[in-house]
Amino acid sequence: MLANLEVIEALEHAERLGKMIKQSEDFNIYEQRKNELYKDPKAQQLINDFTNMKEDYDDVQRFGRYHPDYSKIMKEIRTLKRDLDMHDSVAIYKQSETQLQGLLDDVSVIIANSISPNIKAPRDGIALKDTGSGCGCGSGGSCGCAS
Repeated sequence: MLANLEVIEALEHAERLGKMIKQSEDFNIYEQRKNELYKDPKAQQLINDFTNMKEDYDDVQRFGRYHPDYSKIMKEIRTLKRDLDMHDSVAIYKQSETQLQGLLDDVSVIIANSISPNIKAPRDGIALKDTGSGCGCGSGGSCGCAS
């Protein structure tokens, strides 16, 4: 019974922490930027164009360089991606998203370290990666890992 009460209490603390994060300045800025992005017709058109082109790109990826439209589609997807990333409301949204992710990463690290310094917490996209000798896949690094 004690374990159940402790679990419930931990979940309640986590819920309160989530509410606190939702009241943070980083979250409010993120929400504002997200709303601005959804209201921007040019950004929405770029997102739709990119999403539609992504389907063609996925088809080309299955066949690689042997696909008849490989060069054309690869060039178009890169151009669309660049246009999308360079659009003001998209770039500002991504910055606010990164800022919020930093806050969440910091909270994760604090929680993990409060339990044990050996617990790995998500941080800058390196969550749960072995920072020692590499991934240990045994392929000698041919898979792209750091072993």
